Amino acid sequence: MVSPLRLLIFGRQGSGKGTQSSRLAAHYGIPHISTGDMLRAAVASGSDLGLQVQSIMSDGGLVSDELMEGVVRDRLGEDDAAAGFLLDGYPRTPGQAAYLEGLLAPAGVTLALNLDVDNDVVVDRITRRRVCESCGSTYALGEPAADSGTCTKCGGSVVQREDDTEVAVRKRLSLYEDQTAPLLAFFEEKGRLVTVDGVGDPDDIAVSLIAAIDAGR
Repeated sequence: MVSPLRLLIFGRQGSGKGTQSSRLAAHYGIPHISTGDMLRAAVASGSDLGLQVQSIMSDGGLVSDELMEGVVRDRLGEDDAAAGFLLDGYPRTPGQAAYLEGLLAPAGVTLALNLDVDNDVVVDRITRRRVCESCGSTYALGEPAADSGTCTKCGGSVVQREDDTEVAVRKRLSLYEDQTAPLLAFFEEKGRLVTVDGVGDPDDIAVSLIAAIDAGR
């Protein structure tokens, strides 16, 4: 019997994590589960847990570890996750990682994937990004819509978002490093961390990730 494939994925904003998560989920036939998806599903369920989450989020508060553990437990207990999953955005702390390992005992997490992209590359990718204020389409400098400031899909204004400036991006990257370094160390100590270069052609990166997963599962 093949063991469930339980994957975690880490990567800085702008690392291409979303693209690779979708590819891996499709390749292995497992759900890509993000923290946001889990929280929205909990709220939509109308359960006691979901109502608590909704109340906190409506007030702009942070969901506690205890509540988040309940959300994760419920989601990973659903039928579509029985054969495995790709978890994105959880855990965020070593304490949450320890909880997840206990929840998935005795096998635990199969592998933690770290999509590594240099900070300067991330800054360049994000600061070059432009967004249509009307339809939300995204472009990069060098594309006609980004350079002209007019969306080629709807004619709306194409602008740089305030949180896509270099100062804002570097601040987020610094916070990410502080939060994620202990998590990467946690899984490295267990021999379950795989780091893959996230710079290059997305197809080549996907091949590297799949090879690493197949070798480590």
